Amino acid sequence: FRTIAGYSAYTYSRDGGHTWDPSQFMRYDDGRLMKHPRAANFAWRCENGKYIYWFHNHGGRFIGENPKRRTMAYEDRNPAWLAGGIEGDSPKGKIIRWSQPEIGLYDDDPFVHMSYPDMIEDQGKYFITETQKNVARVHEISSDLLEGMWAELAPGQKAPVESGLLLSWDAKNGATPVTAPALPVFLQRSKRPDYGADDMRTGFSLDLWVKLPQSSGETLLDNRTPDGRGFALLTGPNETIEIILNDGRTDNRWSSDPNMLNAGTLHHISAIVDGGPKIISFVIDGKFCDGGETRQFGWGRYSPNLRSANGGQTLRIGPGVAAVRIYGHALRTAEAIENYRIGLQ
Repeated sequence: FRTIAGYSAYTYSRDGGHTWDPSQFMRYDDGRLMKHPRAANFAWRCENGKYIYWFHNHGGRFIGENPKRRTMAYEDRNPAWLAGGIEGDSPKGKIIRWSQPEIGLYDDDPFVHMSYPDMIEDQGKYFITETQKNVARVHEISSDLLEGMWAELAPGQKAPVESGLLLSWDAKNGATPVTAPALPVFLQRSKRPDYGADDMRTGFSLDLWVKLPQSSGETLLDNRTPDGRGFALLTGPNETIEIILNDGRTDNRWSSDPNMLNAGTLHHISAIVDGGPKIISFVIDGKFCDGGETRQFGWGRYSPNLRSANGGQTLRIGPGVAAVRIYGHALRTAEAIENYRIGLQ
């Protein structure tokens, strides 16, 4: 159930609803709290015995401690996020173990809400309905998305994700700099009579292993031209990672959660640029950055007017980088976690 504390809450009954455990905040399988504002949140049991959870993946103490928490917590119901659940054992009996979040549904207008969902299964397909008091819709949800969330809780992958791979480089066998791969274009001129923009809803992901001599002031990846066009991945203050996207017209930046990098330690970083909802997210050492105790949102939006992140022909790779994989699409959270669990090859 929802709260005004900025987190989802739950309770279990193991005697048909006659008695209930004390209520507590929901947690991912790794023990971190699941952020959620004052919006409908639902869990559904599927025919295969596994679960789907609908929530909005932001909040925390930034809602719970706000003097206007009863009203401001209604905001930001777009996008809707999903987590997958499987049953596990506890000293009291069965519990549900929850995966880390994936974007389920979004609208191009960030002020549009979606809520009050329900789930339908039909002949092996999954559908989610939603409305916000005005328009009701039904959406088919990719079974691959759901299967990936469930598989995250019972890992068995033995090779890095290969789909959409544009570049694979490692420090043992590769010289630097390297030729920068061509990234997907986000916006292009349409063939309509007004020659307006076609939103390609593409994306890309930077997936790398790094061992840094210091935790700030380092360039990890950079394909920018002298006038700033392209992308860069840098280490910033408070042990953060910052991504910069620039097409010569707009400059976009977003950083990871702080205090996740240690100098001299091997880390895995996935920076994910999703051109559907126009969202940047980070997964560091297998943990989705949700803002934690430092900010309400761990994921951030970039400009819908950004045309591409293509820069120069050269990709400069920092001296602390051990391996790089660049994908021509947005990795799912579960895929980034798979790459982390496999380890540096």
